[in-house]
Amino acid sequence: MRLFVVRHGQTVWNSENRVCGITDSPLTNKGITQAKELSQSIKDRPIDVILSSPLSRALQTAEIIACSIEKEIIIDDRLTEQNYGCYEGVDRDNVDFKEAKKHFPFRLAGGESLLQLGQRVYNLLDEIKKTYSNQNVLVVTHGGVSRVINAYFTDQNNEDFYRFHIENCAIKEYNY
Repeated sequence: MRLFVVRHGQTVWNSENRVCGITDSPLTNKGITQAKELSQSIKDRPIDVILSSPLSRALQTAEIIACSIEKEIIIDDRLTEQNYGCYEGVDRDNVDFKEAKKHFPFRLAGGESLLQLGQRVYNLLDEIKKTYSNQNVLVVTHGGVSRVINAYFTDQNNEDFYRFHIENCAIKEYNY
């Protein structure tokens, strides 16, 4: 079984370098183009199931891919990006935001902690392993969720975890 992980296409807030957690920032024209290009590059991969975050930027990316490979999309709320609380919409280079992200158990004011995000994503990955044990699964999600998925498959220290980044419409493959 293989797991393919895709981060959604570029959003308005990505282009403005703003923190975009559960806020539903739409795809830009570039983001739509990225999704179309990705859909063409992966249409020959053996994908049996598509799971997507319900946020429009991920779902729209998943829909573009699904048209290319003729698969249904299963929406799973556990693929929603971390709720960054009071940091939603701030500049990604905000010093307080960068510091808060390093404290995994810290529940961001009005949001959720990285440990809470990790729990829901790890539970989903365990479920995917059981439910789709003989199938290849494509997950369309977000940068923070992708970081947690990478940690599920890769031993790393806190600094490695913090530095991991997946570009918009990039795809990463893992073997169960």
